Amino acid sequence: MKNKDEFLKQMENLQVPEMDPGEHPEMVKMAIMNAERSAALGVWLIVVPCYFLLCVFMYYFFHIHTGWFGAMFKLMESLEKTPGIAFLGPIILVVLPVICIIINALAITHVQIQKQGTQQSKVREFRVTIKIKLWNILLILLSLAVVCTFIAYVMTENISIKN
Repeated sequence: MKNKDEFLKQMENLQVPEMDPGEHPEMVKMAIMNAERSAALGVWLIVVPCYFLLCVFMYYFFHIHTGWFGAMFKLMESLEKTPGIAFLGPIILVVLPVICIIINALAITHVQIQKQGTQQSKVREFRVTIKIKLWNILLILLSLAVVCTFIAYVMTENISIKN
């Protein structure tokens, strides 16, 4: 009982720190997505378009028309000619890398809203911070390269067809 009485006496004599809510900045800082999960998902979203680009590169520049390279190239050609699933090619080659860009950009972007000042003059700050996460940034750059490559391909093919 002696320990309990001493404990209660110490608790009664504790001084509570004073805090003025007007002086303390209200801060909300949030990451929109998890960086590791978005990097793992981004890898899966970019694998097929990168593999297709590798196959096209091997098909045209090294003239390898057999094996996996020729099979992937023929598969994408057959998808384009099939009326019911002709939309699948552009989705795989452009939309998936764009989703990868969005997911990884959200993962490294942090938003902060801060209110400062006294009651009479409140200053509000809105900050957007980009964290340096190597895998996420590499996936964003790789996805941008894939999307730009396919857009350039479509533009040059349309120009060559018209001429």
